[in-house]
Amino acid sequence: MTDSSEGRPVEILLAEDNPGDVKLTEKALERGKVLNNLHVVNDGVEALAFLRQTGEYADAPRPDLLLLDLNMPRKGGQEVLEEMKGDESLRRIPVVVLTSSEAEEDIVESYDLHANAYLTKPVDFDGFVDIVSSVEDFFLTVVKRPPK
Repeated sequence: MTDSSEGRPVEILLAEDNPGDVKLTEKALERGKVLNNLHVVNDGVEALAFLRQTGEYADAPRPDLLLLDLNMPRKGGQEVLEEMKGDESLRRIPVVVLTSSEAEEDIVESYDLHANAYLTKPVDFDGFVDIVSSVEDFFLTVVKRPPK
């Protein structure tokens, strides 16, 4: 299945520094209903370069969705979120914080920075697949997104 509104694969950017979580996300999305192109960056600096299409990411597609870990090297997820939502050209890209942190201050700060959702990563594979599938179903098939 493709993105029904435009007849093309959905572009998903995953900002995640844990290789195990990257693999779990890839496997979960492979099982999904939506044809997607998953792009992976390992830290916040790379995430912003991808989003802004600079440097090695000059030809990167504009993501339809960002899955954002909070605890990354060089620049954390909340810094990425703050810069994104402060940039008129990036602020409409939906951001789902997908992190291991259950800290109330992380949840509050993420929503204060205009995250679209905050999800805690389950520890088991099936739970992780369920979470990623739910995100995919909701943000990529149910929700109407603004044009690029």
